[in-house]
Amino acid sequence: MNIKFATEEDIPLILQFIKELADYEKLLHEVVATESLLKENLFGKNKRAEVVFAYENEEPAGFALFFHNFSTFLGKPGIYLEDLYVKPSHRSKGIGQQLLAFLAHLAKERDCGRLEWWVLDWNKKTIDFYLKIGAIPMNEWTVFRVTGEALDSLAGS
Repeated sequence: MNIKFATEEDIPLILQFIKELADYEKLLHEVVATESLLKENLFGKNKRAEVVFAYENEEPAGFALFFHNFSTFLGKPGIYLEDLYVKPSHRSKGIGQQLLAFLAHLAKERDCGRLEWWVLDWNKKTIDFYLKIGAIPMNEWTVFRVTGEALDSLAGS
């Protein structure tokens, strides 16, 4: 198993993984990402995020999409893991843990103060996995989001 950073040639594969993850999370109907949006935001002038792939026997087995955020309390950047997905045929082989370990190493290398992510409440198997590796749930926080018409309204559009 090896982990490699995605390149622009991987855009169709990135979109495929995003859609597979969304389908697993029962959210496929919400995916509006396109190859051109991914190209602009992952490989364009102002890169907004990065992607790594885990390969098993030269076959793409999993991926992680992440970006930097900033902790005012720590005074340091962090890595926010937006998506982590391992194909069903490759699960229970340690690939998810290796992707997380890769990101943890990258966070240390980039002098980040933390690595964080969200998980859906119903995804007990994944939550158990995260607890097993030492992740701590931030139960005292509530996530808020403004999107679509609410975002337009707030922006005064």
